[in-house]
Amino acid sequence: MPFVSSCGSQKRRILGVEEGAVDPCQVLHISLNPDGSITRHDDNWPKTPATPDPPIDIPVLSKDVFINQSTNVWVRIFLPRQALLDHNKLPLIVYFHGGGFIICSADMTAFHNFCLNMAVQVQAVVLSVKYRLAPEHRLPTAYDDAIEVLHWIKTTTEEWLTKYVDFSNCFLMGNSAGGNLAYHAGLRAAAEVGNLQPLKIRGLILHHPFFGGTNKTDSELRLADKNPLYHRSVVELAWNLCLPIGAEADLDHEYCNPAVEGGSKVVLDQIKRLGWKVMMSGCYGDPVIDRLIELVKIMEEKGVQVVSHFVEGGSHSMEIGDASKAMVLYSQIKDFIFSS
Repeated sequence: MPFVSSCGSQKRRILGVEEGAVDPCQVLHISLNPDGSITRHDDNWPKTPATPDPPIDIPVLSKDVFINQSTNVWVRIFLPRQALLDHNKLPLIVYFHGGGFIICSADMTAFHNFCLNMAVQVQAVVLSVKYRLAPEHRLPTAYDDAIEVLHWIKTTTEEWLTKYVDFSNCFLMGNSAGGNLAYHAGLRAAAEVGNLQPLKIRGLILHHPFFGGTNKTDSELRLADKNPLYHRSVVELAWNLCLPIGAEADLDHEYCNPAVEGGSKVVLDQIKRLGWKVMMSGCYGDPVIDRLIELVKIMEEKGVQVVSHFVEGGSHSMEIGDASKAMVLYSQIKDFIFSS
C-alpha cells in the first residue's frame, strides 16, 4: 500500500511549510501522533538480519548483542572472516547510522551492507549502534546511548571483541545524524577519557554529518530544495522532533550548530592534547557543505589534525547507496586509520 502523506494542512502551517511545498512527513515516511510521538512506516526501510554463521563465501560475520535491554539499545558487530585465521587484532570502528535522529536503525539493509563492506575493505571490526530515536527520546538521549556503548565495550566479555579487537585503536564514525552523534559522543568521551580505559579512541570519522543553524549558509540556500529529502521543511521538521523540549526551534542549539560561539573550545583543546585526528568527508552537492568546511576550520584553528575529503557534485550520504563511491570512501578510511 503506498504511503499517504500525514502532515495535514494544519500541521503544515504549524511547521511553517507552505501549501504545495514538499510534505516532510511523506518524504520521511512518518506520521505525527497527537501524543507527540511518531509512527514510522518501516516497510519503506527494508531490514537485513545478522548472519553469525554465514556461508563460507560470505567474507564477514555479523551478530546482534544487547547493551541495555530496558532501553532496547543494541549493537551489530561485523567481524571479517579473515580475522579468524590471523593472529593480529583489528581496529574497532564504532558506527552510528543516519536518519535525522528520528528514523532508521542499525539493521536497515543500506546500513547493514555499508558496514559489512567497510569491515572487509578496511579490515576492521565494525560495531554499529542501534540508539534510541526522537521524538520519543529527544537529544541528548542518543549521545547518552553512545557513551553507554563505549563503557560497555571497555568491560565486555564478548568474544568477538576480546579476541579480535585492538582496544587501543578505536574510531568513532557516523553518517549524517550519526556523524553529528559521533562528533558529540567524541566531545563527551574526550572529557572523560580516563574512565574509558583500556578503550583508547584515536579519532573521529565524520561522514556528511548533519548540522544546521539559524542563519542559512550559501550552500543551504542554493541546494536545500534540489532534493526532497533535504528540503528545508524536512530538515527543520527533523530538528523540531529531535532537539530538547523548549529548544525545538533553536537551530543554534549546541546539538545542532557546532560553530556557535566558535565551537566547543575547551573540549577541542582536549582532543588536540589527546592526539586524536578527525576525518571529514563531504561533497559540494550537499546543502550542509559550508557548515562542514566551517567546522574543519574551527578544529584546525584549535590545532586538531583534520583530514578533509570534499568532492565536487554528489549528494548527501551518497556513499550509502552507491557501491563505487563507497569503495573510494573505504579506501580513504583505511588510509586514515592506518596512517601514523
